[in-house]
Amino acid sequence: MKIKGAVLREVNKPYTIEELELDAPKAGEVLIKYAYSGYCHSDLHLMLGEIPIALPLVAGHEGAGIVEDVGPGVTSVKKGDHVGVTWMIPCGVCPQCRKGLGNVCSGNFGNFLQGMLLDGTSRIRDKNGEMVRHGNFVSCFSNYSVVPELGVIPMPKEFPLEYAALMGCCVPTGWGTVVNTAKVQPGEGVAIWGLGGVGLNVLRACAMQHANPIFAIDLEESKEGLAKEFGATHFICNSKDDPVPIILKETGGVQMPDGNWMGGGVQYAFEAIGDPGAIVQAWWSTCIAGKVIVPGITPYDQTTNLPLMLLPLHQKSILGNLYGGISTHVDIPKFVNMAMKEDLKLDKLVTNKFKLEQINDVADKMNKRQIQGRWVMAWD
Repeated sequence: MKIKGAVLREVNKPYTIEELELDAPKAGEVLIKYAYSGYCHSDLHLMLGEIPIALPLVAGHEGAGIVEDVGPGVTSVKKGDHVGVTWMIPCGVCPQCRKGLGNVCSGNFGNFLQGMLLDGTSRIRDKNGEMVRHGNFVSCFSNYSVVPELGVIPMPKEFPLEYAALMGCCVPTGWGTVVNTAKVQPGEGVAIWGLGGVGLNVLRACAMQHANPIFAIDLEESKEGLAKEFGATHFICNSKDDPVPIILKETGGVQMPDGNWMGGGVQYAFEAIGDPGAIVQAWWSTCIAGKVIVPGITPYDQTTNLPLMLLPLHQKSILGNLYGGISTHVDIPKFVNMAMKEDLKLDKLVTNKFKLEQINDVADKMNKRQIQGRWVMAWD
């Protein structure tokens, strides 16, 4: 069938909007007509070549839509069902999966990086008949795509599909980072660097876990209102102020005659943007036995000169975190249920909608830090 999609052919180049040919789903696969697709900072990383991955591919990994058809053997969904998609598909048999760490499955990671489905092949071809790869198993910057059944999450029909799309990445990543990895408890102090889609969900989860104080830090002063809406007790614009002394002072630290600070700090510092300098600030903002948790993806060629003397002396921890440590088919339905019963602020998280033809402008705005919340592509 003919489909339309945004193809990433070269890094540091715009997406090309192309008519493509999509093959029918094979056994264990599902054909989805997408309704909404979120534009994530990880999509920008791929576009800028900051995360190495095979090209060309139909990009996009945060989407939701309606089942159009199913391949042989599919039993979990049927035509007409509303679904979200997930870019992490545990194989179930690799060492990580056997330990309950399906969010960092190594068994399917090769196909993920190569842009193939689980059988090692693609269903997408361009107008010249040349293979185009699947972006993160999902390829939701196209109006239709074939995805593995294991990557499809049924959604209640009363749950808006624009919010269902966010369940593919930013909501579970943010919430899982707080409740699964950090296990934030009431009254514990937290700080969040980066108030994009993931950072805002980290912030909202911390607020609903009754953390206190909650410091929200971003380069853009314009995000203060949104930060307070999501539950921040303090906002710091770190293009104007160094957040470290502010956090240490507000959490009981004492400034010494030499200007250094003793004591204070938050129990958890979340770095949700992937910036080496922010990771260093997060490190210095934590208390003794504090934890720095990094769901943000740093470009592959960037490093940081992090002072480590206090790593053992203060018993600090630095934890990388992928996808919030979630189990996709267990946790995503839980977050959907929460969103339908509690105020996750998803209506505030979705701040704009755009069309496929505007995707390069959206990428440019994100690169210039001109986007608040999550912008989603609307297909209808």
